[in-house]
Amino acid sequence: MKKIIAILLATATLMGGVFAAAKKGTKVGVSMPTKDLQRWNQDGSNMKAQLEKAGYVVDLQFAANDIPTQVSQIENMITGKCKVLVIASIDGTALSNVLETARKKKIQVIAYDRLIMNSKAVSYYATFDNYKVGTIQGDYLVDKLGLKSRSSSDPVYMEFFTGDPGDNNINFFFGGAMDVLKPYLDKGVIVCPSGQTAKAQAATLNWSTEEAQKRMENLITSNGYGPKGKKLDAVYCSNDSTANGVTNALLSAGYTADNFPIITGQDCDIVAVKNMLKGTQAMSIFKDTRTLASKVVEMVDAICQGKKAPVNDTKTYDNGTGIIPSFLCEPVYGSKENYKALLIDSGYYTEAQLK
Repeated sequence: MKKIIAILLATATLMGGVFAAAKKGTKVGVSMPTKDLQRWNQDGSNMKAQLEKAGYVVDLQFAANDIPTQVSQIENMITGKCKVLVIASIDGTALSNVLETARKKKIQVIAYDRLIMNSKAVSYYATFDNYKVGTIQGDYLVDKLGLKSRSSSDPVYMEFFTGDPGDNNINFFFGGAMDVLKPYLDKGVIVCPSGQTAKAQAATLNWSTEEAQKRMENLITSNGYGPKGKKLDAVYCSNDSTANGVTNALLSAGYTADNFPIITGQDCDIVAVKNMLKGTQAMSIFKDTRTLASKVVEMVDAICQGKKAPVNDTKTYDNGTGIIPSFLCEPVYGSKENYKALLIDSGYYTEAQLK
C-alpha cells in the first residue's frame, strides 16, 4: 500500500511539473477596450500581473475604444499563437468574424466583464453580478430618498443615465435599477421631468464623460434645474464616467456639496471616490478587479489542462448562440462612510491616491 501511495504521489508531482512546464511560455491574449478609463487600465494590469505570476506569457492590448483596432489586435493574438483569449469587447456585437477564426483554430475565448454576442467562439464569461449592481444602486436610492414612505403628493425628481448601447451590460445595470425604481415611477413617487426613462433615451455613447455632461447640461437648460430653480433630487448613473459628466454639469449650474442631488455610480474610480469625499457623488459600486482577475486565471488554468472552467451561473447569460457558462463575482457599494475599509485597508488604493 505504501508503495502504491508513493507511486501516486510521484505521479501527481510529475504531472504538476508537466503542467507547470506547459504553462511556461503558453501565450494568453488580453484585449481591453481603452486606456482612457481608469477601470480598464486597472483590469488590464491586474490580469497581466496575475497571469504572469501563474506562469503565462501575456499579450495585453488596449484598443483606444476603436472597434477596427480591437479586431486587428485580436487577429494578431490569433496569429501570435495565443492559446486563450480574454476579451473585454468595445462592442459586444462586432467581433463575430474575427472570433470565428479563433474558433476554427481551437482557441478558447473568455468574455471579460462584457458579454460578446452572437459568437459560438465564446467558451466562458467572467464578470460581476451586473443585475445585482443595478439593484444595489436602485435600493440605495430607495433608502436615501425615503421612497417607501413617500407618495405622489411628495415626489422626488430624478433623471436617468446609463452606458453605451453596444454594451450588453447596460441591460443588466439599467434593468436591475429600473426593476427597483419603476414601481415608484408608476405611482408618481418618482417624477422624471424630462420623461427620458427608457434605456435608449438614457444611453451614453462609449460611456463618455463628455457625452454625459452634454446631455446633463441640456437637461438643466430645458428643465430649468438649479439650486434656485426646478428641484432635482437625484440622478441615477450606471457608472462613474457618466456620473462624473453629470457632476461636472451640476457644478457648473451652481450646485454645491450642501445641495447636491444624490448621484450613483459604479467602479469606485479615483475621481468618483474623491467626489464622494467632497460630497458631490453619493455612492459607487465597488467591483474588485483583483478578484475577477484571479477567477480568470483559474479559468485559463482549467482550459490549459483540458478541464471545464469553474462557473457559478449556467442560466442567465445567452449571447444569441446559447447560454454561456459564467462566473459572477459579488459587487458591493462604497460611500463616504465605508470607503476606508473597502478601498484603503484592502490595499486597492492608498490614501495619497485619493488626496
